[in-house]
Amino acid sequence: MWQVDPQLFIWLFRLTGFCGCLSQRLRAALPGSTYPVSSGEQRSQLQDRLIMTSIKEQAAISRLLSFLQDWDNAGKATRSNILNNFIKTNQGKTGPQLEQEFSQGASLFLARLTTWLRLTYMTGSCLEKLLRSIGIFLSAVSSNQYLTEFLEVGGVLTLLEILGLERVKEEDKKQSVKLLQIIANSGRKYKELICESYGVRSIAEFLAKSKSEKTQEEVQVLLDSLVHGNPKYQNQVYKGLIALLPSACPKAQQLSLQTLRTAQSIIGTTHPSIVAGVLNILRTMHLEVQYEAIELIKDLVNYDVCAPLLKGLLDLLKPSVKETSKLQPKILDDSSDLQLTGHLPVFLQQAAAAKAIRVLARSNSSLAEEMLHLQVVHSLMVAMGNTDHSNSQQQASLTLEYFVQMFPVVKKHVRRSMGEELYQLFLSNAKDLYMKIDSVQVDILANNKVDVTKGE
Repeated sequence: MWQVDPQLFIWLFRLTGFCGCLSQRLRAALPGSTYPVSSGEQRSQLQDRLIMTSIKEQAAISRLLSFLQDWDNAGKATRSNILNNFIKTNQGKTGPQLEQEFSQGASLFLARLTTWLRLTYMTGSCLEKLLRSIGIFLSAVSSNQYLTEFLEVGGVLTLLEILGLERVKEEDKKQSVKLLQIIANSGRKYKELICESYGVRSIAEFLAKSKSEKTQEEVQVLLDSLVHGNPKYQNQVYKGLIALLPSACPKAQQLSLQTLRTAQSIIGTTHPSIVAGVLNILRTMHLEVQYEAIELIKDLVNYDVCAPLLKGLLDLLKPSVKETSKLQPKILDDSSDLQLTGHLPVFLQQAAAAKAIRVLARSNSSLAEEMLHLQVVHSLMVAMGNTDHSNSQQQASLTLEYFVQMFPVVKKHVRRSMGEELYQLFLSNAKDLYMKIDSVQVDILANNKVDVTKGE
């Protein structure tokens, strides 16, 4: 036996009041009439219009009941077709337009969609279409009631759970992220609701594990939204982004670095762990990640972590004996095979540090002075003597060239330490110097005793 949804009775009760108001408006709308109607002809026209209106409303109600009954009785394949038609015909509609489409009963269909979502999201049955259909309701203009109804049945928790399910397809998870974007963009209290539901952790973990760059970019948009206009939980988002820096996924690192720059400017204070995080990420082989890391470093030197950040960069120019001693056996085992996992990350970090120092010195002369106090010239020359990694030699040479051009005292000390022949080679082409020096000159660079701590 067919059962009527309890919400339908509430809707019919509201409709009764709506028809009463409509009858008054129709009476008042007759040309030249005043209420109450005194003309027999006008009374007849009014009655005809009310009858027609009543017939139309009854027909609309009948269509709605039939549609809902079809959904309730349908199997997976039929429901999939219903969703296809719904998406095709209702994409981009406003709240009032959806209500008109469903004869003021759109919430009844949304309730069915959310119920089916809760029952089937773990199996992934028609999940993408289902989420897209719900998205039509949530994104509709003037549709706050739909958002409220979705949240009241635990919509946020369901969407976050979807992100962590292994059997759910990537595209389905992407649709879940888009719904979370809609919710977050609806206002501060909705952002707080996502964060209070352990959303930051779930979203960050999904960003690190996702295999689709397009999906990861959607996650970045969501995290960016959560850090804006969310003072209660913006620090939680900030720490979540820092936690992503050691990720094994280069795209996740790149996007987290980009969002961290935004978060840092909003929060205004730094977390101590960000220094180690951004310095360690300089080990990456991916230039796009290295670029974002250096851009973040440029921002961080304007905060209270400037001193440890500069010291950390200079320390990277001289890898510890413990780190470099691990390289020798692997190099000796097979000199023709570059052991990427063994020693390259340390030297990639060295080269990136030299490049970052050059970028900072060019952008701010006071930072260049500060790095002179930290013996940057000595450390750069040591890096120039690292014959195990030519990029380290090249980047360090270009950075030293800038300091020589900027500070006469540096020029004087470098010239004295290198000797005239090596110094002239350096001046003629700093970028390609590593290809022209011999073993004696390498030893001069690696074991230099330059001591320049002032720019004048």
